[in-house]
Amino acid sequence: MENCVFCKIINREIPSEIVYEDGKVIAFKDVNPAAPIHILVVPKKHIETLLDVPEEDSSLIAHIYQVINKIARDQGFADKGFRVIANCGKDSGQEVMHIHFHVLGGKKLGDKIVG
Repeated sequence: MENCVFCKIINREIPSEIVYEDGKVIAFKDVNPAAPIHILVVPKKHIETLLDVPEEDSSLIAHIYQVINKIARDQGFADKGFRVIANCGKDSGQEVMHIHFHVLGGKKLGDKIVG
């Protein structure tokens, strides 16, 4: 998608601090972190919302969670815990219409939910 900020990051049109990348996903630090650790994990394939994930891409969601676990272990915050948030649609707080998963950690997290 030509105006999608995440597609532009994937295509290196917008700089970002990448912490992980493979053929299916990219993970980078959020520019407006809601916690000391705030990483976005984004599939390289443009899919607008979780409701739009086609059945043939269902394994992509499992892969994303495997990547989240790898990042948490590699970055050293797995043992203390972390939160994963995936918003779906505008009313949920999804601001970029390209599915993405927020990984938050680095402090004790309260009840506040971030978008």
